Amino acid sequence: MHEAKSTLSALVRDVSTGVEPEVLICIAGRAAARLVPVDRAPKRALGVDRGLISIAPDFDAINLDITRLFEGV
Repeated sequence: MHEAKSTLSALVRDVSTGVEPEVLICIAGRAAARLVPVDRAPKRALGVDRGLISIAPDFDAINLDITRLFEGV
């Protein structure tokens, strides 16, 4: 435990960069904690759906039926 406390920065760096897959921290020779990297969300690739999605030309046109419903006319 003392060694883990004094080298915590290095241990975290090693785990987060993949040098070590995990670090087991022991107290009196018995496992007490495991230091593992946080799961990171995969990077999203922009533009993978390009050309697959289209928006109608009148998408943002005023719909009189809906307007009447909101205005109570």
